Amino acid sequence: MTQPCQGPDPRPKRPALAAPTGSCDTHFHIFGPADRFAYQADRSYTPPDASVESYSHMCATLGIERHVIIQPSVYGTDNRCTLDAMQRLGPQCRAVAVIDESFTDDDLAALDAAGVRGIRFNLLFLGGTGMESLENLSKRVAPRGWHVQLLLDGRDLPDLAGRLRNLPLDIVIDHMGHAPASLGVDHPANRAMLDLVDGGRCWVKLSGAYRISAETVPYRDVLPLARALAEAGPERMLWGSDWPHPSITCPMPNDGDLLDLLADWVPDPAARQKVLVDNPAALYGFD
Repeated sequence: MTQPCQGPDPRPKRPALAAPTGSCDTHFHIFGPADRFAYQADRSYTPPDASVESYSHMCATLGIERHVIIQPSVYGTDNRCTLDAMQRLGPQCRAVAVIDESFTDDDLAALDAAGVRGIRFNLLFLGGTGMESLENLSKRVAPRGWHVQLLLDGRDLPDLAGRLRNLPLDIVIDHMGHAPASLGVDHPANRAMLDLVDGGRCWVKLSGAYRISAETVPYRDVLPLARALAEAGPERMLWGSDWPHPSITCPMPNDGDLLDLLADWVPDPAARQKVLVDNPAALYGFD
């Protein structure tokens, strides 16, 4: 039986941090309506509907103007809900899809034309594509300028780092590596992530603090890692809301509070401009 999820806070706060023009949310999901976009049976959780309208209300409150929708595990390789949402959000939206070996070159061309700019490997929830396809699928999408996005337990990074460095395209690591913040910056998991960032082809999402924290907002135990990442590679950091925050057991965060975390994580305004505007524009191809 899959785990049911709580829904997002329907009353996002206006953050104290003013989002600069062109700010981008590089990580969110749309779910449902379930009677139109059915979830696959082999899944880890069952989310409530999370609509484009609700997401757009959150973005308007936070001052977010650009969007990157991430294919969630509950849909497997059926990207229809993600593509539908991207079309409804308009030209300021891109997507990261989930594919497998069955996708043809024509399928990839259609995804590219729709605005897909990467493929995701989700190693934490049922429904993802396995790492046995990492090299082959990477070779197939690299000529399109796409990247590979990884949701994994960061404690696996020391063993995976060699494979990732040999890929012919950039990689994006979700949620600051998704390893417990209590491990500390100098744990091999986080040193491996920082070394990948230093290599120049790895991007990290400053997102999902509640997934790695043992505390409540403002998740002070995450601050050392977030700052270490932002200082190591301000030109390779991204911000994502992770709306509607599926499959969490901690108190549901308010999205205004999540944006305000950047004031402490990235205190330099010029660096925050990179995280919120310049970096996603470069990676996802916004004009």
